Amino acid sequence: MVKINDLSTNELWVLYSNVVRRLKEIGQVRTSNITGERGESLTILFYNETPGLPKLQLAPKGTQNIDAISRNGERYSIKTVKLPRKATGVFYGMGSPDNEIKEKKFEYVIVVVINEYYELEKIIELNWEQFLKNKLWHSRMNAFIISLSKKLYNDSKIIYSKELKK
Repeated sequence: MVKINDLSTNELWVLYSNVVRRLKEIGQVRTSNITGERGESLTILFYNETPGLPKLQLAPKGTQNIDAISRNGERYSIKTVKLPRKATGVFYGMGSPDNEIKEKKFEYVIVVVINEYYELEKIIELNWEQFLKNKLWHSRMNAFIISLSKKLYNDSKIIYSKELKK
């Protein structure tokens, strides 16, 4: 057992590097976006272990607009918010405020909220119509985002909340 408090700064970085390398080897990390990968992993694990929720699997690497697919073929876009941030990454390929797309890119968006230690805080699910209602334009990124807000919480389905579990 590694005694983490006894490790030097350099030894901690080497340990972190080895952990990331091992996560890649076992297929838990496919990109350099560790935050996004953690959110996807937590989501799939939670959905697959919770009765009544769809069983999900990762979409093939490089699939546009979606990150997971249910056994019924429903498409899921998974966005991870690492606190203290309050907004998701961007949704590319969704048009603009002046030229919105008509084609449904996915059935659901899952917003996963994790804390600074990569621990699960919330899972929020929006269907396509809820996504369209709650998306916000990010002018610098030239794409839409979802912001964590009371409006979002009221308009979406809270699948999991750490604060409600206590």
